[in-house]
Amino acid sequence: MSSADRRAQTSAWLSGTLLVLVLLAGCGGGSPTGSGDGDAARFPDVTGVEMTRADDRTYTLEVTISSPYDSPERYADGWRVLGEHGEVLGEMTLAHDHADEQPFTRTQTGVAIPEEVTRVEVEGRDSVNGYGGATDRVDVPR
Repeated sequence: MSSADRRAQTSAWLSGTLLVLVLLAGCGGGSPTGSGDGDAARFPDVTGVEMTRADDRTYTLEVTISSPYDSPERYADGWRVLGEHGEVLGEMTLAHDHADEQPFTRTQTGVAIPEEVTRVEVEGRDSVNGYGGATDRVDVPR
């Protein structure tokens, strides 16, 4: 085989490989943080938590949640407050969807947090898939 033939064969192989790579890249499932029907959209995201201490040594949390898929059939139906070792310190249940209000903020009062806990994590819950999604961590004010 002549060197011109080898160059032509190599060029054809490279062109075919490049075409396959371009086609594969175009068939991807989208961004892993997108709001499609993939894993990223299975759960609501907690996007903010503000925490204040009440006079009775309990805490009030203002929790902001984003769930772009919210509808009466499936929605962000609550959250839980977790201690530093994953222990559940409080839970909040939401009774309806928030389709016309995204993201939305709700308040939970009377959350008892032991003195030794210095930081909590808030995790959202989906009415179909349960707990998951992006969480937010906040220092416990003393």
